[in-house]
Amino acid sequence: MTNWTPNLEGRPGPLYRLIADALADDIAEGALPVGTRLPTHRDLAFRLGVTVGTVTRAYTEAEKRGLIGGEVGRGTFVQGQRPPPTPLPLGWPPAGEISAGPAIVNMTTVHPEHAVAVQTFGQTLSAIAASGHAARLIGYGPHAGLPDHRAAAAAWLERQHRVKATADSVLLTTGAQNALAVSLAAIARPGDVILAERLTNIGTKALAATQGYHLEGVAIDEHGLVPDAFDSACRRLGPKAVYLVPTLQNPTAVVMPTARRHEIVEIARRYGVMLIEDDVFGFMVPDAVPIQTMAPDITLYVSSVSKSLAAGLRLGFVVAPPELRTRVETAIRALQYSAPALPAEVAARWIQDGTADRIVATQREEDLARQRLARSILPAETVYGHPAAQHLWLVLPEPWRREDFIGEARRRGVIVTGADAFAVGRASAPHAVRIGLCMPRSRDEAARGLRALADAIDAPAAAMLSIV
Repeated sequence: MTNWTPNLEGRPGPLYRLIADALADDIAEGALPVGTRLPTHRDLAFRLGVTVGTVTRAYTEAEKRGLIGGEVGRGTFVQGQRPPPTPLPLGWPPAGEISAGPAIVNMTTVHPEHAVAVQTFGQTLSAIAASGHAARLIGYGPHAGLPDHRAAAAAWLERQHRVKATADSVLLTTGAQNALAVSLAAIARPGDVILAERLTNIGTKALAATQGYHLEGVAIDEHGLVPDAFDSACRRLGPKAVYLVPTLQNPTAVVMPTARRHEIVEIARRYGVMLIEDDVFGFMVPDAVPIQTMAPDITLYVSSVSKSLAAGLRLGFVVAPPELRTRVETAIRALQYSAPALPAEVAARWIQDGTADRIVATQREEDLARQRLARSILPAETVYGHPAAQHLWLVLPEPWRREDFIGEARRRGVIVTGADAFAVGRASAPHAVRIGLCMPRSRDEAARGLRALADAIDAPAAAMLSIV
């Protein structure tokens, strides 16, 4: 880690921006090469005599400019200035036409491609401003959301996620993470046992840790949660709920077969365990039947528009059984008061005028194209998961070890997330990494990152170092 300290003398403006500007200057002058690990927020704050919050704002500003990037559990690194993405045709580029570049390719996050949403967003805001409805959108709204927004959400979930919902059954939240938080708060207390897949969403781990839930991992296989292991955990631990992602599981990208979903429902009923179904990726697999449709009375269904329309809208949904709706609404009031009405209005308009369907169609096409690209570059035996996912699970061949491969990938200019970040409790993490295919701003950039990963896999000398 570098001992970099910015020179702030003679610079006007807010302190956090001065730090970001100094960082940009030092990167441009070569004082901070690409790949340099920056000081921690606390360390830099101590050396500058400022608050940790000031450094956090500075790093956030620098990340917005494409100068730096963070990696869970490893730190913040210099990426260098990224050029604006070049529009590409729908067909991915042939190998000889893939350009190289000096910037780090960050493939740590799973999020959608935003081109259509960006093109439409300004027009939608203008229409909202001209509608005369601003007053209802900038004031306090009902805790569960405005009725017309809830009705639009119900229509969207039925159309794209195949969930049977009504305006009364859908409660609006600030993204899926918040939806999960209010769902757990409605049914569990600190110290209660919550089951999850042995490898699970990082946000779920963070939520359990901060709210005091006892998260226990359950074995998974190529079809998702293993029924026998789930039955055993229910019998031994008496959990309040099980959190699972049956469609395009995060991080393994597998889809649970319908028969397996029925087995999980039967076991949950047997032991009186609530099901919390995270279906943020459900729109990508039209033939996947949500668990909520099989057991609406014992399922809290969680989703959002973050993977389908635009992550920045921060609009999530909870579809709750009638007896739990008041408790979920109470939790929403306690944790956020209500979801912001303006993003919900944008989403509702897109849902009603067909824009949302166009965005989803584009997203599906982009996801499938990037999967084809990945599977044409990476060794077939290493690629794991459904070919419609926005991410894939890369199972490392011997003798690679996870941490060494991550280091080798970074040396070649690519950042990925190791399996240990997703492991629950004391569960051992496999030698695998998750690759966010849609985080790179273009297919060209994604291809560059994938080729670097393929080259790393084939580097026998580097791999052997991991077992010395």
